[in-house]
Amino acid sequence: MNILVNGIGNIGTTLANVLLEYRDLLGIDKIYLNKNIPQSWQDQDLTLLKDRGAEIYTMNGAGDLPSLSGIISDIDYIFETTNDGTAMRNLEMYRNLDGLKGACAQGSEVGFGTPFMSGFDKLNVSGSRFVTIVSCNTQAVTSLLITLAGHRLENLQSADFVMVRRSEDIGNSSRLVGANVIGRHSDEVHGSHPVENVISLFKSAGLDVNLTISAVNTPSQALHASRFSVTLNEETDEVQLVALVDGNDVMSITQKFDSNAVFELGRRYGFQGRIYSHAIVVTNNLLISGNTVRGWMFIPQEGSTILSTIEAYLHQTENSDRDTIYSTLKRELLKPVW
Repeated sequence: MNILVNGIGNIGTTLANVLLEYRDLLGIDKIYLNKNIPQSWQDQDLTLLKDRGAEIYTMNGAGDLPSLSGIISDIDYIFETTNDGTAMRNLEMYRNLDGLKGACAQGSEVGFGTPFMSGFDKLNVSGSRFVTIVSCNTQAVTSLLITLAGHRLENLQSADFVMVRRSEDIGNSSRLVGANVIGRHSDEVHGSHPVENVISLFKSAGLDVNLTISAVNTPSQALHASRFSVTLNEETDEVQLVALVDGNDVMSITQKFDSNAVFELGRRYGFQGRIYSHAIVVTNNLLISGNTVRGWMFIPQEGSTILSTIEAYLHQTENSDRDTIYSTLKRELLKPVW
């Protein structure tokens, strides 16, 4: 299996390193990386990836890199990790690649394909040639809801989230804000991004969700956080809630209140310094009143979509050992406690 990672930013680099580390397990022969806009100050990053076994290309043969056009017909699967509509612009080209088994894009590229996340509804991607991996915040909100209220939301009355978003990725500074910036309520009923994506994901499974989300960007580069208020149909207690979260293997728990402290643990002990959980619930700070649960969770960014991305790949390429492979990766990458 020959694969291409298109875009070598935070998500693309993290994904590439996971694929390089587990290429034998995943049945990958060649790993091509496409750098869309090569910059001289990024040469060291590309050299390190090349030393690990990746082959580096660029779309039009810019600089010293060979052109992707020479090998594009040999690629079996494409991981799109670009944003700003690049994946959508490439979609027609991918459709015309007869040998391409499938491709997936990341959350900002809504409409690229079937929406998917691990732990939700993997039947959605069986037979889908193109898949969109939903965003980190969408995965976190969805994971918490199905953990507390059931996969069919059978125990949910309503939910409200406030997303406290870091404004910029580690290693970048162009979008870093100088103060708290409130997100606009783009949907008059449900609120801010990413509420549309969460609602769309549930609709793809034939479910409606009574949900509102507000957001604020903060001058941080560590982790997103979210304050949630979930009203269930049945009364609950702390022991039951912690057991539910702990029982969902794509979620983690913590008793730390400082995102810097959680982030630091990921840097020390996570593969490539990343955290791969969908969300990390602060379990010693829950407010429970009858059937209403209020609390906080941290949300990793470029690591939290990786397992969903690889699971989609395993299903789209119809890997016969996909369940065993995915279980092995979860065991290697996920930590139950941060």
